[in-house]
Amino acid sequence: MDIFSVFTLCGGLAFFLYGMTVMSKSLEKMAGGKLERMLKRMTSSPFKSLLLGAGITIAIQSSSAMTVMLVGLVNSGVMELRQTIGIIMGSNIGTTLTAWILSLTGIESENVFVNLLKPENFSPLIALAGILLIMGSKRQRRRDVGRIMMGFAILMYGMELMSGAVSPLAEMPQFAGLLTAFENPLLGVLVGAVFTGIIQSSAASVAILQALAMTGSITYGMAIPIIMGQNIGTCVTALISSIGVNRNAKRVAVVHISFNVIGTAVCLILFYGGDMILHFTFLNQAVGAVGIAFCHTAFNVFTTILLLPFSRQLEKLARRLVRTEDTRESFAFLDPLLLRTPGAAVSESVAMAGRMGQAARENICLATDQLSQYSRERETQILQNEDKLDIYEDRLSSYLVEITQHGLSMQDMRTVSRLLHAIGDFERIGDHAVNIQESAQELHDKELRFSDSAREELQVLLSALDDILDLTIRSFQAADMETARRVEPLEETIDQLIEEIRSRHIQRLQAGQCTIQLGFVLSDLLTNIERASDHCSNIAVSVIEECSGGPGRHAYLQEVKAGGAFGEDLRRDRKKYHLPEA
Repeated sequence: MDIFSVFTLCGGLAFFLYGMTVMSKSLEKMAGGKLERMLKRMTSSPFKSLLLGAGITIAIQSSSAMTVMLVGLVNSGVMELRQTIGIIMGSNIGTTLTAWILSLTGIESENVFVNLLKPENFSPLIALAGILLIMGSKRQRRRDVGRIMMGFAILMYGMELMSGAVSPLAEMPQFAGLLTAFENPLLGVLVGAVFTGIIQSSAASVAILQALAMTGSITYGMAIPIIMGQNIGTCVTALISSIGVNRNAKRVAVVHISFNVIGTAVCLILFYGGDMILHFTFLNQAVGAVGIAFCHTAFNVFTTILLLPFSRQLEKLARRLVRTEDTRESFAFLDPLLLRTPGAAVSESVAMAGRMGQAARENICLATDQLSQYSRERETQILQNEDKLDIYEDRLSSYLVEITQHGLSMQDMRTVSRLLHAIGDFERIGDHAVNIQESAQELHDKELRFSDSAREELQVLLSALDDILDLTIRSFQAADMETARRVEPLEETIDQLIEEIRSRHIQRLQAGQCTIQLGFVLSDLLTNIERASDHCSNIAVSVIEECSGGPGRHAYLQEVKAGGAFGEDLRRDRKKYHLPEA
């Protein structure tokens, strides 16, 4: 084995890691926010969490990406620590699939169909199909499938390069002498942990071990401790991702490390204790790629079965080990770690924008309450909410811009576009709430009072405003096109109510039943209510555009007004929100 074999080994490792990255990123992109939504929904029990963690890790082929996603979700306050424990255990099982696929390289047969099961034989066909999809398809989803296929083919080519580069080692006596050092289990664990920690991929580390096993120089006694160490080394990614996050997010990384360290310690004691009693003869036998895959799976499954009943104890251990105080602000925000899984980042941005919408609606309700009964405490709360809305808009818009720099599916791109439009409208609704608060404050400070008829008219209008805000927030949070379509008829009804109230005010002014000073306050109120309902319309249109992939606002309004549903909704709203007799 010469220097060029070393170069080939390094190149093979590079191809393997690049192929793994391309494949897992493309899989995450296709999944979009579905992974994150599943994580939150199916964590009611440790067993469900275990199955979910295994399933998602098999889908995205990266336990490191899964753990980083969990750290980000816990740091953002979306998930609790206890919800992540079963998922972490399941991800360790899910990541063993790669080793089984790579073990197919050892198949030997004269049968054509059996030989097609060997990755080096079928991966060129997959690469050809992948590049045809990338270059020939106009649909983004098909191109993503092509990238997954290309990533897999590159991964398998890297594995083949590594196998070819290390094959001369079988004939080197120096290599055989070096391997005898690995007969010490603790040294094997250390080597596996350090090497996996350096390359930050247990799949690649296991692949290299499988390549070495094909030389016939690796025994079960050498491989088993290294495999145990590889599971510890893969925790480095989670450890790095926990830097600069809150206590609970750090505890996710601690749970991951504790699980693998405790599992390794228990397995070492049981396995080598059993060897002292039973004298396992297979430890000196050469292990193949299939044997490596089996040991890897057996270790992870056994560790999971052993520690799953002790999930609460692992949580308590993590809480004891991490007791540092948080220095973060009073309400959690989106974590940059989620950008590593863009689909999850988009999904959480939707949830955060929904909270922003709820805060804007709450401020409008508080401000309109000031009109009937003024309160200084309520005024303080309105101003605090407005500051929070400004923070939401600033940080969420910056976060969304960052997301667009990562690989996103077309659906996620449409969602980001909707969010960027909506958060500006939510912030402006909050501004109009402050303006309504200022009008209420003027009425209170100057001891002004609307006439009974004006108050009754305002009550009808405020009821319609509350309903349009409710429709808008519900349609936005659920991306519900049917609910969003009901917003525009109500917005037109509000415009008509405002015109009629203005007309009635002029009549009262001419009859001497109202003052010009009250007229200025009423005009400001009507203007802010009208503009708040306009922003609701903008948000509803953005929901419809995302759901249908349809036209812009002007074309949509022409289309919707031409339909019978719009007219029916408009008639219903006019009937529901009618002003009392003058």
